[in-house]
Amino acid sequence: MTEIPAEVGAVLEGAPPARRADAAALLDLFADITGQEPWLPYAGIIGFGHYDYEYASGHSGSSAAAAFGVRTTGLVVYLMDGCATYEKQLARLGPHRTTTGCLYLKRLDGVDLGVLREIVAASYAALTAGVYRHRASDAGGGETPSS
Repeated sequence: MTEIPAEVGAVLEGAPPARRADAAALLDLFADITGQEPWLPYAGIIGFGHYDYEYASGHSGSSAAAAFGVRTTGLVVYLMDGCATYEKQLARLGPHRTTTGCLYLKRLDGVDLGVLREIVAASYAALTAGVYRHRASDAGGGETPSS
């Protein structure tokens, strides 16, 4: 990645000071995995690549195939194919909690970045393989905390 778009830079600069280094590390990790430039699919969410989806209800659209957000309480990695898909990897990740499609990390120290890379890469591959026809909630779900 050679240049960060201004709007993405503004999100990084607006991150809480304690989170900026982690946000920069995630930016590099996601760019390396996807080979894509970052963009803002929604306010405050940094996305990479695109995927198309179409649900049984007929609702369809396009969104970021890999994305994360930086909050005052930590980092959020969005897994649109559902966190339950990565149950085995999450057991090896380190401290986190999940909801249906969100992986919450307080900080990256203590997290196995190799495992995080596996999860994000697999999710990105699944979402960009074609038109994605499931909701994250279809993969199982609910909230699962981990030490």
